[in-house]
Amino acid sequence: MAAETALAQGARVTLYDAMPSVGRKFLVAGKSGLNLTFDEPLELFLSRYHGPDMPANQWRKIITAFDNNALRSWAEGLGIETFAASSGKVFPKPVNGTIRAAPLLRRWIERLRKQGLVFKTRHRWHGFDTDGSILFEHHEKTIIAQHDAIILALGGGSWSSTGSNGTWVKHLKQHGIQIQPLTPANCGWETDWPESVIAEAEALPIKNIRLSTTDDSCMGELVVTRYGLEGGPIYRLGPAIRTMKSPEVVVDFKPDLSHAQLIERMGKVRRNFIREARRRWKLDPATCSLLKHLPNRGPWKSVDQLAHEVKHCRIALTRPRPLEEAISSAGGVCWGEIDSNLMLKKLPGVYVAGEMLDWEAPTGGYLMQGCFATGRWAGSAAATR
Repeated sequence: MAAETALAQGARVTLYDAMPSVGRKFLVAGKSGLNLTFDEPLELFLSRYHGPDMPANQWRKIITAFDNNALRSWAEGLGIETFAASSGKVFPKPVNGTIRAAPLLRRWIERLRKQGLVFKTRHRWHGFDTDGSILFEHHEKTIIAQHDAIILALGGGSWSSTGSNGTWVKHLKQHGIQIQPLTPANCGWETDWPESVIAEAEALPIKNIRLSTTDDSCMGELVVTRYGLEGGPIYRLGPAIRTMKSPEVVVDFKPDLSHAQLIERMGKVRRNFIREARRRWKLDPATCSLLKHLPNRGPWKSVDQLAHEVKHCRIALTRPRPLEEAISSAGGVCWGEIDSNLMLKKLPGVYVAGEMLDWEAPTGGYLMQGCFATGRWAGSAAATR
């Protein structure tokens, strides 16, 4: 996006990529359906983004200059129609019943080539020479290149197989640039399940729940894994969970029913509480397994006791899953190191975009939107310079 924007303003642009082909992380993002952005009002949309010392007014300018509607129009300009699902997630319309990233990427690259973009693959960035030239490793040789402006869009630290391995951090630190450590975001969290939970519930969904931390909550679906929990709600609450000294979440397995309604539905039940609750409260198998086997719970002596647990089930967490597995990463170049154009103050003429910056957002198109918008902002600023 940075390259396309600079080209449109009359710049001559070369795009260097460490991998044999471009857009690999874009393709990974589209493996389960390319979620380009999210369809919701601007204020709510902007509230999804977080980061230490993140300048709210500046971020607003960046996003509104290329918002979710603009992104959909851009895709349509490539001949890719989009639609908003009932969840609000925006996808390209299916081709032969499948939503994929490849058709959009292929058309985009073709258009960029026609616009004069020069692609140089297998060029891995190795920092700067003493005169400000940029250094690349290409077929085990060092290549030196000079440009009037440089845009770094090297990603975070997740999915290193696509090229975003975070090695850029050391090169920028050599110039005194402050960088928050790259940490897992939008990832699963580990917990010490009893073996009985793993045996009964591994890979099973827990549907239509409300997940809460001290300060926030959200609805959605979780999946029980061998190591802990995965799913949209725990991804979205990740920033809050990471701030906890002793991480934990509270699950409301029946958010549409009150404590009193649960008790009412059980009638005169006085035994076999889990069995009856599964039928009368419509609990899924994974939930029943947790209610039976989580430590320091039960044996259930009353409907009231079980109803309280169903509405307020605390699950202690130990750690996030490794960065390599995360959908995205938190951390990156500190906002105090860049100006309003996303240019590094200590390296004039060098801009940063995308996940290199210290911001994060939940899955649901927000990550893609943030990358597109910062790329457009940096590309415009670099071309203007």
